[in-house]
Amino acid sequence: MTTRFFLPDDLLATAPPEARGLARDEVRLLTAGPDGVHHATFREVGDHLRPGDLLVVNTSGTLPAAVDAVRGDHVVGVHFSTEIDDGTWVVELRAPGGPLLDGHEGEHLTLPAGAALTLLAPHVAGQRRLWRARIDVEGGVARYLALVGRPIRYGYVPRAWPLTDYQTVFALDPGSAEMPSAARPFTPELVTQLVSRGVLFAPILLHTGVSSPEAGEPPYAERFHIPATTASLVNWVRTQGGRVVAVGTTAVRALESAVTDGAVTAASGWTSLVLGPDHPAQVVDGLVTGLHTPEASHLLLLEAVVGPDLVQRAYDAAVERRYLWHEFGDVSLLLSK
Repeated sequence: MTTRFFLPDDLLATAPPEARGLARDEVRLLTAGPDGVHHATFREVGDHLRPGDLLVVNTSGTLPAAVDAVRGDHVVGVHFSTEIDDGTWVVELRAPGGPLLDGHEGEHLTLPAGAALTLLAPHVAGQRRLWRARIDVEGGVARYLALVGRPIRYGYVPRAWPLTDYQTVFALDPGSAEMPSAARPFTPELVTQLVSRGVLFAPILLHTGVSSPEAGEPPYAERFHIPATTASLVNWVRTQGGRVVAVGTTAVRALESAVTDGAVTAASGWTSLVLGPDHPAQVVDGLVTGLHTPEASHLLLLEAVVGPDLVQRAYDAAVERRYLWHEFGDVSLLLSK
């Protein structure tokens, strides 16, 4: 990763923009591309898109994926990350200061409403942050979380906000541990305006797991689905000279995971794809994305789509202009052409 910058603590968005007196689409927009860096509000994103451009959006909805659990004689947090095909879940144990790394195989924790959790094994050999766990609960984990869970939030967001603040306008399929937040600034009115201008939309699905806060920690495998109609539309837009713009790093990862011989194909399953210098993007020409922290592996993905020089210019400008970071913050539109 070549992008380098210093992120002051006071540039972390601590609350939804609505709590700051802004509509969703009134967050700031930084656009960076071959014609330079521009500053506007997200409501003006259509000024930087062309008729025939395709926006690929993630329809995953955010789960209330955080619950409290009794562990011995004290309470810890549990973040539900990803459901595995065999019905077990990847979970993270949390203290107020960060992840707990002292879990052990066979450990039992008591969950609210009579449910229970058993740690089975580390999700990745050699690390102790994420665990594969069995959840003993009637009716399924997703239904259980809807009853007792709350949205995952980290220390830079000091108070709780309702689950609706963590959903995007495209959210149809609950399954993400954390919000696919790049799409948060879209509103029904803005989508209508963009469609009226000739901008196209197509859905994909990728359920996000919990964030990877450890420096240099790569993203884990995530479940995704590319519909046949989306694959066909992406390929057609490219033949017509339009740009394929992914809304979020999740949409980039899903699309690029479905590329065969330079074209997108219908696909479903799990992706472990990590884009970077050794694996540049093949079909995505740009992306709408939030602002990522200096140690985030997502920066490698941005560089793989638009190049490290453009990413560096964008982040230098974002820091200088005091844009806000994280899921409730401002947004960038990065274009390679």
